[in-house]
Amino acid sequence: MSTVGERERLTQERVVAYFRDALKYRYLGDWEHREGGNSNVEEGLLAAWLTRRGYSEKIVGKVLYELGKAKAVGGSKSLYDANREVYGLLRYGGVKVRPDIGEQHITVWLIDWDHPEKNDFAVAEEVTITGENSKRPDIVLYVNGIALCVLELKRSIVSVSEGIRQNLDNQKKIFIRPFFSTVQLVMAGNETEGLRYGVIETPEKYYLRWKEADAPPPAAGKNPLLRELDQLCRKDRLLEIVHDFIVFDAGTKKTCRHNQYFGGVKAAQERVKRREGGIIWHTQAAARA
Repeated sequence: MSTVGERERLTQERVVAYFRDALKYRYLGDWEHREGGNSNVEEGLLAAWLTRRGYSEKIVGKVLYELGKAKAVGGSKSLYDANREVYGLLRYGGVKVRPDIGEQHITVWLIDWDHPEKNDFAVAEEVTITGENSKRPDIVLYVNGIALCVLELKRSIVSVSEGIRQNLDNQKKIFIRPFFSTVQLVMAGNETEGLRYGVIETPEKYYLRWKEADAPPPAAGKNPLLRELDQLCRKDRLLEIVHDFIVFDAGTKKTCRHNQYFGGVKAAQERVKRREGGIIWHTQAAARA
């Protein structure tokens, strides 16, 4: 490995350690040469989580089948279409399956939104994905075996823009576009500029930086990348953003800016609780495709 690669690897090691030790994500391993290959839905992990929640093997199999159909990209079904369909299963209706012929449909939720601690949060690194041309995202965050976030890392003297462009390249048809059909946040960062985030197909100029006024988490120290990853990806916050702050708008997927999260919606929620009125002002252009 070159010295450049070694320096980027040190950043990656610090980030993985932070997810494992500070954010309490389960470490899945280095998946560069993983036997059997990697996927945006790790069926073994999802099946194990659903089984722990009391679902039978037959129901689990049907859930995996329906999710597999939803996430498929190809033909007339674009990445946006597949991502929206998967999001619908995650956020709105769960997966509706019939346990047996003649029985009523039941709804199987893929994420426990109300109890973040009951989900299986995990991190894998060097996740090799095969496609028309294989690519290897630096870090992938899984919730119950479903890839929700992808993170590309750069050493401190390489612009975060390089990581953003790498994410955009990975979403092209000639690379690993189908992998992103389940992904809700696409991120890039280094240890001097911090973190930038968007959603699928977000143009580079619309990637955002999360800025939070609260005191930085002690475990992150003065490292802006770790601080912003903590603020965006801690378990309760990540699920809240995915559940409440993502929209699909006429072919464009969008998420919130930090000021929209804190100054708009969160502040409005507090005013509603107090039965107070007011005006909500939002700047235009959230992170978008």
